Amino acid sequence: MARPPASDDQLGLLQGTLDMLILQTLRPGPAHGHQIATTIERTSDHVLQVDHGSLYPALHRLVKRGWITGTWGVSANNRRARFYALTETGRGQLLREATKWERMVEAVGRVMRPAEAGEAPQ
Repeated sequence: MARPPASDDQLGLLQGTLDMLILQTLRPGPAHGHQIATTIERTSDHVLQVDHGSLYPALHRLVKRGWITGTWGVSANNRRARFYALTETGRGQLLREATKWERMVEAVGRVMRPAEAGEAPQ
């Protein structure tokens, strides 16, 4: 299925962020690649667009690292699909990544809004 062109309101994903979003998406339970992509897009109110050319290499990388597993099954539309599930190692990695992400967001916020953070502009 062709993806509509990205609008100015849609953001590309920072390198490394996709891995964290995949891990987070798999917290409730297993999902196949298309489900993962649509969940990220839907949950972000369609601001984040997941390119399947980036998604599948990321899934393979996460399997290789032992953060997720992949097993073949049948999707809701009766097609063969690989379902990915979070491992205990992946849960630990998600916690580490989420902590780093929160620190980065706070730091960027301080740089972008120094007056609001109680700092005098220079």
